[in-house]
Amino acid sequence: MNTTTRIKLSFMMFLEFFIWGAWFVTLGTFLNINLNATGLESANVFSTQSFGAIIAPFIIGLIADRYFNAERILGVLHLVGALLMYQMYSASNVAVFYPYVLAYMIAYMPTLALVNSVSFRQMSNPEKEFSAIRVWGTIGWIIAGLVISYLFHWDSGESLREGALRNTFLMAGIASLILGLYSFILPKTPPIAREAGQKSSISEILGLDALKLLNKKDFLVFFVSAILICIPLAFYYQNANPFLSDIGLPNPTGKMAIGQISEALFLLLLPVFFSRFGFKKTILFGMIAWAIRYILFAYGNADELSFMLIIGIALHGICYDFFFVSGQIYTDARAGEKYKSSAQGLVTLATYGVGMLIGFWVAGFVTEYYKEAEVTNFWQSVWIVPASIAAVVFVLFFVFFKEEKEINPSV
Repeated sequence: MNTTTRIKLSFMMFLEFFIWGAWFVTLGTFLNINLNATGLESANVFSTQSFGAIIAPFIIGLIADRYFNAERILGVLHLVGALLMYQMYSASNVAVFYPYVLAYMIAYMPTLALVNSVSFRQMSNPEKEFSAIRVWGTIGWIIAGLVISYLFHWDSGESLREGALRNTFLMAGIASLILGLYSFILPKTPPIAREAGQKSSISEILGLDALKLLNKKDFLVFFVSAILICIPLAFYYQNANPFLSDIGLPNPTGKMAIGQISEALFLLLLPVFFSRFGFKKTILFGMIAWAIRYILFAYGNADELSFMLIIGIALHGICYDFFFVSGQIYTDARAGEKYKSSAQGLVTLATYGVGMLIGFWVAGFVTEYYKEAEVTNFWQSVWIVPASIAAVVFVLFFVFFKEEKEINPSV
């Protein structure tokens, strides 16, 4: 890959995740303060991510891979996304906001696969080259959080009261417009199916061909655990920023970027854990980190115990990398050559689709329940729930998962 292509792909990845980080991190706070949403209404809005994840394989597998260059459909989807972002920026209540965020997620979620597709098709050695491109996505997400907190101060107490968080949608919309136009000068990435003269079935696209892997007990235990651990993950996405803003932690969005820095660092440590501890212990580290993180959230505060909140945020790297990235590697190793793609599609559909959908609604019900109950320690009560769920999943996985001797995945 030449230098020009590397720069183009890096900037594409930067914008892709800058857009997501520019509005999604603060979405829960925006819904609470700007739109006066209830816990269940917030759950409904966050669930659009899952609907987008479920629909995305159809857009990529049945449309993009067969009829259009990947970079062109990437451009069109982001141009549509820019228009939808402006509508979200202008929305005055949840009822008006919801159709636009649903349409946006249906448009955005397929782009996560498209930027990977555009990148991989330009690489002769993806194992060595992709990480240097993908890291710019993490940098984009981090920069978005820092801009919100430290440049524009949209999440400060006074700005929140003035409704300034709506500007995050305008910023994301401008970035989406730029990426939409920029996509048309990216390296040409024609449809794979048309080039190879092959067609993919719906079962292959959705990963359903890999369902027979569930006959293996170890993969079944991992699969169920992956769905269940998405419930604590949904609590973080839906409640972390509102929680930090509500208790008065300064620059909460900027501080949450620590989680993405941690994610990048622990990704580098993942091979070490695999080689020293194996898959089961590595993934157990990830699970128990979820429980510890939420205990820290439950008992920390914005004053003398603020370090507990920072540690909880910093644990994101272990929480995400040690479970989800480890799980992707394990799935690749366990599926075998025939079902590699199908198995990854199945796990993605189960986690970001089904698991997160369940998780967002559980988080919404729990939040609404404790609000109506008017408990004294509202956020403590909320965070104890995902901590308990993560602990239960940890125990179940520890007891029932038996690691196969031959599975020794490498990164």
